[in-house]
Amino acid sequence: QVRLIESGGGLVQAGGSLRLSCGLSGDTFSSYAMAWFRQASGEREFVATITRSGGSTYYADSVKGRFTISRDNAKNTVYLQMNSLKPEDTAVYYCAGKVYSGTYFYIQTSTYDYWGQGTQVTVSS
Repeated sequence: QVRLIESGGGLVQAGGSLRLSCGLSGDTFSSYAMAWFRQASGEREFVATITRSGGSTYYADSVKGRFTISRDNAKNTVYLQMNSLKPEDTAVYYCAGKVYSGTYFYIQTSTYDYWGQGTQVTVSS
């Protein structure tokens, strides 16, 4: 049974930083392309994704240059470093995983097989 567990959310002032972590258990982490999504209200939106080797990444325009996705396959963990946070970054952040060996970047929620429970990020102005 594959499980994803996020951690690292919290309350931060605008301009501050947070690092989210997401650990995968129950399968071989290095087989998975990983992604982060967020949901403030309405639809869950794509934030960032990383290939299974960690060699390639892709970001939503709204976070490009401020957020960095990375992974440590030895620790079965994907990270989202969030800098220069803005109030509009406030949301529940979810990690997602998909068994995939290619280099195409998937940004639709429907393409991911496994999801974490989410972690709240609140940015105060």
